[in-house]
Amino acid sequence: MAVAVDQAHGFKSLARPLRCKRKSSSKVDYEMLDISQSELTQSLEHAFNFTYIHKSFSTPCLSHSSRPEDDSATNPRIEIIVGHDAPQIHAMVVEVAVAMASGIKPEPVSSGLGGAYFLRAKNGDKIAVAKPVDEEPLAFNNPKGYTGRMMGQPGMKSSIRIGETGLRESAAYLLDHGGFAGVPPTALVEFFHVQFNSNSSGSNSSPPYKTASLQRFVDHDSDAGDIGPSTFSVTDVHRIGILDIRLMNLDRHAGNILVRQQNDSYGRGDAELVPIDHGYCLPESLDDPYFEWLHWPQASIPFSETEVDYVSRLDPYKDAELLRTELPSIRESSIRVLMICTIFLKQATAYGLCLADMGEMMTREFNGGEENWSALENLCMIAKARLNNRLSDDNVINSDHDEDDIDIMLHYNQDSDAPRVFHDPPAKGGLMSPVANYNLDGAGISFGDMDNDEWESFLIIFEKLLSKAFEERTSMGLSNQRFGSSC
Repeated sequence: MAVAVDQAHGFKSLARPLRCKRKSSSKVDYEMLDISQSELTQSLEHAFNFTYIHKSFSTPCLSHSSRPEDDSATNPRIEIIVGHDAPQIHAMVVEVAVAMASGIKPEPVSSGLGGAYFLRAKNGDKIAVAKPVDEEPLAFNNPKGYTGRMMGQPGMKSSIRIGETGLRESAAYLLDHGGFAGVPPTALVEFFHVQFNSNSSGSNSSPPYKTASLQRFVDHDSDAGDIGPSTFSVTDVHRIGILDIRLMNLDRHAGNILVRQQNDSYGRGDAELVPIDHGYCLPESLDDPYFEWLHWPQASIPFSETEVDYVSRLDPYKDAELLRTELPSIRESSIRVLMICTIFLKQATAYGLCLADMGEMMTREFNGGEENWSALENLCMIAKARLNNRLSDDNVINSDHDEDDIDIMLHYNQDSDAPRVFHDPPAKGGLMSPVANYNLDGAGISFGDMDNDEWESFLIIFEKLLSKAFEERTSMGLSNQRFGSSC
């Protein structure tokens, strides 16, 4: 997208229809933009260039190949790859571009395992946080010693590849419809001639550009690890939890839930929670998520009418198409995980399950030193087995005559409240052992090997099994039992 400079009113973006309005978690630094017309024009010419970057559908990993001839210039600039339609992103990128043009350099962040940089305004205020994709943990330009693998190889999480966390940061913002969970404005960008880390030797080793996620910096007082959850509102916990379930967030720890206290609000439950760092969501296969909020008391409180309404209006097919359109580099297997988790969330909500119930059904168990399937994985494994065993039967998908061949039951382990799914072996072949006792050995269930017809058939089977599982749970009164004992 181009930027037009209006001689009377400074700058404005060319008209483009807005996709939707999202709330911003921090205010634009308009003081930074109060500069002379000549300085603004020069800044935009040298540092600011909105361009649509073509991304190959056949090359999911972002490339580090050579750029066009105009890269011979040495002026720093920034281009938006993902996030063209969000006005909050435009405002953030303008501030960063003007700061770069004035000579402000990225400031390395000491915390974390990957390379991250604060981008500051001329007055010293932090504007945004940039995370170059080639500086992720284990990537070749990681500045903290965690190197050794190539881009596209499995990373810190085996189901998420090195160099692809920036895509997921952008996806989380795109999927946080209406700013429901409060994900700060996040874009995928390219920085040209900006000094980041390079582990290659030689004076000319630093590449002329780097792909990075760029997220609006959020002023905060602490993170969730610094204070107890008693000060957190039920609404904030629920909204972050709903996002984490939809995206199957593998890394929702206390450090990536920022806490902003309202005026003199310590201890009064008025703290605002802001979720950040979503690079480990949308895995390529079902994995073992980590939900910091899982055992917080707010997670055992039923959803409000507003939350139920929000979940009911989620459309996994529209969300899938949104990612395919806006983030064509993200893999189809990750999009299918989003669809599975969204369908799970919607049905669980319709049956009255609370956030803690859902989180436990998605989390794996450790018994006797073995890691066992989660309840959600059990259901998906059974659905895949049924699909594979019955593909030759053209009528199986639309008939109910085989609903009794797998009896879904939810049980509680004697040492844990976590639900476990078992099935009775069918009388005539098929699945013969309890899936819940299967040792994973780090593996996960992937859906990327299915063609479109198989995928649609799988979803039909999965939804039927999911409904039956929730009906069993409801008839056993497990949700009421949890709510009564937890509160």
